[in-house]
Amino acid sequence: MQLSHAFSGYAEVIPASDAEKRPPVLAKPVEHKHSKYAGDEINAYIAIRDNLLAEAEETPTAATVHRAWIANDVVETFLKPARPPYGAQHLPEIDAARERERCETVKAHIHDLGAPVALAAS
Repeated sequence: MQLSHAFSGYAEVIPASDAEKRPPVLAKPVEHKHSKYAGDEINAYIAIRDNLLAEAEETPTAATVHRAWIANDVVETFLKPARPPYGAQHLPEIDAARERERCETVKAHIHDLGAPVALAAS
């Protein structure tokens, strides 16, 4: 496979063997403002999950319980340790550990809410 790079209207064709010899390009570290933005976004998803859980508690239908379950699953995914180069785009570990425990509690609560819905459907 050959790579082509355009520069000022000219294209340089690099043979595949040369492209494979290049050192890997390392990503730039994430700036602090981006880290805060990522944390704020994760916290927004946590708030959405909590609102959907409250809705499921108020009206435990199959749809509301399912939405709360999906939101909790999304939050759990976002709380997994970040892989490089995304290390700065996560919650601080203390907050993440607390929220992972909360996800387990919410999961058990959703299971309890889902049981009456399943019985009502049968």
